[in-house]
Amino acid sequence: MPSPPHAYRSRPPRPSSVVPHALLRGVALGVALALAAAGARAQDVEENGPEACRLATPDPRVDELRQADPADSRIDVTSDTGELGRDGDAVLTGNVTIRTGQRLLKADQAELNAADRSVQLHGRMEYLDPTLHVYGDSGSFVEGAGGDFKGARFELIDRAVRGAAASARVTRDSTMHLKGVSYTACPPGVEDWELAAGEITIDQQNQIGTGRDVKLEFLGVPIFYTPWITFPVGDQRKSGLLYPQVGGSSKNGTLVSVPYYWNLAPNYDATLVTRWYSSRGVRVDPEFRYLGDDTRTQVDAEYLFHDEDRGEARSLVQLRHVTRLAPRTRLLIDAANVSDPDYFEDFGVGFEGTSVTFLDRYVDLRHDVGAWSFDAFAQGYQIIDRELPDTEAPYQILPRLTATGSWNELPGGFSAQLYAEATNFARDVGTQGVRLDAEPSLEWRVDRAGAFLAAGAGYRYTQYALRDVADGADESPSRALPSATLDAGLVLERDSGSRGQRLQTLEPRLMYLYVPYRDQDDLPVFDTGIPDLNLVQLFRNNRYVGPDRVGDANQISVGVTSRLLDSTGGRQFLSATLGQAFYFDDPRVRLPDEPLRSRSSSDIVAEVEVAAYKNWNARFAYQWNPDESRGERSETFLQYAPEPGKVFNAGYRFRRDLLEQVDVSGAWPINNEWRGFARWVYSLQEEKTLDQFAGIEYSSCCWAVRFVTRRFVSSRSGDAETSFGIELELKGLSSVGVDNEAFLREAIRGYSPLSSAAVP
Repeated sequence: MPSPPHAYRSRPPRPSSVVPHALLRGVALGVALALAAAGARAQDVEENGPEACRLATPDPRVDELRQADPADSRIDVTSDTGELGRDGDAVLTGNVTIRTGQRLLKADQAELNAADRSVQLHGRMEYLDPTLHVYGDSGSFVEGAGGDFKGARFELIDRAVRGAAASARVTRDSTMHLKGVSYTACPPGVEDWELAAGEITIDQQNQIGTGRDVKLEFLGVPIFYTPWITFPVGDQRKSGLLYPQVGGSSKNGTLVSVPYYWNLAPNYDATLVTRWYSSRGVRVDPEFRYLGDDTRTQVDAEYLFHDEDRGEARSLVQLRHVTRLAPRTRLLIDAANVSDPDYFEDFGVGFEGTSVTFLDRYVDLRHDVGAWSFDAFAQGYQIIDRELPDTEAPYQILPRLTATGSWNELPGGFSAQLYAEATNFARDVGTQGVRLDAEPSLEWRVDRAGAFLAAGAGYRYTQYALRDVADGADESPSRALPSATLDAGLVLERDSGSRGQRLQTLEPRLMYLYVPYRDQDDLPVFDTGIPDLNLVQLFRNNRYVGPDRVGDANQISVGVTSRLLDSTGGRQFLSATLGQAFYFDDPRVRLPDEPLRSRSSSDIVAEVEVAAYKNWNARFAYQWNPDESRGERSETFLQYAPEPGKVFNAGYRFRRDLLEQVDVSGAWPINNEWRGFARWVYSLQEEKTLDQFAGIEYSSCCWAVRFVTRRFVSSRSGDAETSFGIELELKGLSSVGVDNEAFLREAIRGYSPLSSAAVP
């Protein structure tokens, strides 16, 4: 299911293997067996500890072989007894050891042929090189060609993979050709999953395995068969079918998806996911990614051929592109289009999809030269919310041209800036037109140890050329006004802690701002609003964001921050901030829907943040209205994470007359292998649950299973949808089902994969 474009995330596909649809019939059985066997496996690993999940104890001989010269053709031979012929042939008996380059051979008996530099091995034999370890009943080895072994048992040293074969051939580049083979990534004695095949070829250089006549067994039960299969034996990307995903929801029914991945080149690839919804039909989701030296491009699309519920085709297309046309010239493109306003409600992944109001589309071209930066920007939208009035729809920007100049090292401690823009605003309804805005400014600043003092002055001129104005309204209004600031601050420090290992700061700041009043009621409002109040906003020159309004000001802003830092590395443990603005004159400039207030001061803003204090993290932000003695906005977040895999989060969000929500989530191990996780988002204002899910996961040495069930608000009308997902992961092979782990990382802050004692 797609995420809303503004929250869209994509992750690189992890190619796994070619899997026929017969696998789907075995998924439910496999998961049931997994849950039934998990309890027994948990006790085994609990008793044996992490060492139970190793394939074998690291062989010290491997490090010795890695230090040898692979091109060294000399042969070092030792044995208990030996017979040497005149032609150089030899028969060796008892503890035979043959060493050449980075290869080691051992056997009970060996026959050496000097003419073709070959060895015949008899009795218990062993072959070892830096990537491969083979045991067998007998075998042969030819210098420069490789070896053949009978009754072989093998281990890929760097891949934590092992198996057995009736016969095995190892080439010079360590490629293995196996017949009558079994293959697994489980530790010895725990064959929970196993590939049994007539033939398997393992290409270690390209990290790809290819099998023929292959059967996959899970807990002793066959869950699929295929005449041909490819699978990774490392992290190397490769083309091929990926494992299907299985899930479902109350709105769209059962979901089965089969991805195909093309590794087209080292710097570009493509994926095509074919999805079948039992209540909707078939949808294809192509994705293309390109990464060049100066270019990044990603194209994502979703196309539902015929929605059986609505009787029409539906689609979503997204493009993200960035390219550096020259060393200091950059082009950005970000655009999306959806077939209908209900798409995100039907195919979204959570209650966030119901809040998508419009899709953004923009092109941005920027060029930097010397002290100047030039930018050309165009932006449009696709309205998604049917209830959004035309008069409240955002304006299209067609285009906006800006020039910014900055000179920071003028003589005498001075610096100068110039910002100028010309923007054309267009919309189907209401006033449209062009806005010209220019603001030169000059600042003098002096910095001394622990203190600074700055004085600045600026002048802003704004001119409009409007069309479709109301009767009698001015088509070319303008505004001009100066501004002045005086800014000063201190950074005081002292040692803290019993051993002076902490550094505590006290950072007071004062800024006086003067902007004279200008009547701006006749100016349109194209892109201007009131931002959230925080310490940064308190020290800005304009209380509005956007040039359509410049707030009058005769005020002083006061703020103080205190931090607790590590005295050596500078790591921050605690910060606390408090700030407020005091008005000498009542602000008079306002937006059309902004109430006119008579106030002597702004709201008080406070923020406290605690990081890594005895496994606790916390953040608290609060905005207090002293005139009405009430809070306007608050946010509280608390996290307890004593160790990887354990996390508990609790949050509270409040905005007066807009929202009041509680958000609780966590993931906590039951023991070394079992863990539960959940999240609950509740709206106190609406008195309803917005999102809730719960699940459980089991992870052992060689496989894992996760189950998640979820219920969330999926439409603006408040309708709720229930969904579920099951994921079965065969470690060292791949996973079957919905990628719940990716979902959990986004939904639960601080979530990390369950660290099984099973990590090889």
